[in-house]
Amino acid sequence: MTIRHLKIFITVADCGKMNLAAKKLYISQPSVSQAIRELEREYGIQLFERLSQRLYITENGQRLLSYARHIVDSYEEMDLAMKNAGEHPQIHIGCSVSVGTCLISKVLNRLETEHPALDIHVVINNTTTIEKQLGSSELDVGIVEGTVTSGDMEQIPLCEDELVVVAGKGHPFFDQKEIRLEDLQDADIIAREDGSMVRNQFEQLLVTRGIIMHNKWSSTNTEAIKNAVIDGRGVAILSRLMVEKEVRAGELRMVPVRDTKVKRTIHLIYHKNKYLSNVMKAFTRISKDELK
Repeated sequence: MTIRHLKIFITVADCGKMNLAAKKLYISQPSVSQAIRELEREYGIQLFERLSQRLYITENGQRLLSYARHIVDSYEEMDLAMKNAGEHPQIHIGCSVSVGTCLISKVLNRLETEHPALDIHVVINNTTTIEKQLGSSELDVGIVEGTVTSGDMEQIPLCEDELVVVAGKGHPFFDQKEIRLEDLQDADIIAREDGSMVRNQFEQLLVTRGIIMHNKWSSTNTEAIKNAVIDGRGVAILSRLMVEKEVRAGELRMVPVRDTKVKRTIHLIYHKNKYLSNVMKAFTRISKDELK
């Protein structure tokens, strides 16, 4: 049984005669008759009663007709959508917060210039969430900082970023030339939410050294974190990229930590079984060029 069988069956049901259905479909009447016989043989039922040179659909035929209309309508909707997809390509991109805030715009600007008809969708979230959405095909490709845990992800290194301790003018660390990692013991921290690679990476270092900070705030909003630090409510560990503007303005200071640097590589990632369309290949090429 094929879509062709169902289309012929629907047309015969609508026309009530084989010859009228054949004319409407631009095929021969024997082809119509054969398609109906094959359907009846497939399901072991009679679809039409043949009385006085006219066809009357049976109860089983009515049941099949309901399904057939739905299936053919869905198929034609899918067919149209897929044909339109070729003319109006889309890409769904996931970015971690630092990348989405500081880096992705120049990649998108060039991508839009090269592919003006491209429909671009961007999601900004923590790396853990982006990785999950790539695994479930909600996203096509991602650019994230930090550790990717899934072995199903292809990872292409693009550039490096650094995690830095930042403090506002009202905090004792602001005027210090440098601090020791141990100085963070019991210090108030304005932290990212669970799932953020920023938080996880630094916590791993603190755990290794046996240092416990006081998690005063937890926020998904980086601007809220920076404002809280500017107001002297605690320190934060953030991407260098995320705080450069406030540091230049004198609102925040990157406080050096003696003998400690936490760097992470920013990767372009996608599922290893993902079909690489021309648009995805272009996005990968442009990301390599712009973020190297």
